[in-house]
Amino acid sequence: MKCLVSVKRVIDYNVKVRIKMDGSGVETENVKMSMNPFDEIAVEEAMRLKEAGIITEIVAVSVGRKSAEETLRVALARGADRAILIETERELEPLNIAKILKSVVEKEACDLVIMGKQAIDDDSNQTGQMLAGLLGWAQGTNASKLEIKLAEKIAEVTREVDGGLEILKLILPAVITTDLRLNEPRYISLPNVMRAKTKTIHYLAIADLNVELKVHLKLLKVEPPAVRRAGIKVSGVKELVDKLKNEAKVI
Repeated sequence: MKCLVSVKRVIDYNVKVRIKMDGSGVETENVKMSMNPFDEIAVEEAMRLKEAGIITEIVAVSVGRKSAEETLRVALARGADRAILIETERELEPLNIAKILKSVVEKEACDLVIMGKQAIDDDSNQTGQMLAGLLGWAQGTNASKLEIKLAEKIAEVTREVDGGLEILKLILPAVITTDLRLNEPRYISLPNVMRAKTKTIHYLAIADLNVELKVHLKLLKVEPPAVRRAGIKVSGVKELVDKLKNEAKVI
């Protein structure tokens, strides 16, 4: 079974995001970048399935600028067998990313796609669902547990929902999106980092994939959230109720 794992280069989750002066987007120049945390979980899960003898090959894919090669090298160090970079300078919306991934999945004849449920930069949580729809495959989103039964060609996905746990049985092939509790990515050892430098990264242009991309969304302006007022201490319940009623007007 061949597995495709998509990875995205985003601003590191430890970095405080800054808005550009003109409000056109988020500042990325001279900012630490890293692999999207949900994608790290996806790569780790694919690696565990490979170690269990279920997956035979892991192909990591990223769509973006040349700098995304660094993120793919991390995926290779984490256990991916090879990588594909779809080079583009355009900012692509989830539907267009899904179309590109669909073309790669068909080109590579993959049987399974594992990807993060969302990227921490735009928080769209759409690409996996759209990809499954375009492929006509089953989908298991926000997976907190994954079990593949090759003999039955079934993927069993456990999801956390408001009422507890929901278990889905999907007929393969399928698209799985990963949640935080699915696993804890392992530490990358130095030997794996060195081996990743010898692994192959293939470069493709969008024109090579025969996909038609359309713009459906337009970014008008990016603004920081409103500054919160500092909290205050009250002397007792009476004063608290008075402020909630007369100042906050919530009761």
